[in-house]
Amino acid sequence: MADGMRNAINWFQIPSSDYGRATKFYESILGVTMHRMPMGDAEMAFLPADDGKVGGAIVFHKDAKPSADGTMVFLNGNPDLTEILGRIEKAGGKVIVPKTQVNPEIGYFAVFLDTEGNKVALHSQK
Repeated sequence: MADGMRNAINWFQIPSSDYGRATKFYESILGVTMHRMPMGDAEMAFLPADDGKVGGAIVFHKDAKPSADGTMVFLNGNPDLTEILGRIEKAGGKVIVPKTQVNPEIGYFAVFLDTEGNKVALHSQK
């Protein structure tokens, strides 16, 4: 990687067709309140991130198309993704791969469809 590059990813966006519904879904499963802000002709709701760390947002824009195909984002489910996973279906999503161990060093993952039809994953050590 080029000098000064610490992460291959520095930003991601999860597209929505219904911004309010998508934001409510992620706030519900993650147990957070997301900061919402217009950005040009897009609306964004920012997922939690420590200063200087990789961040992302739910985005509503005419060119943002939700999809279960293509790149998959893994959200931080630490310390144990079970808690978040338990809220997904109540919030309107669908678990498509239950909590599964990769190996003891890497931990666990699960995959779900959000309310917009995006395929998203969770990862945790426990």
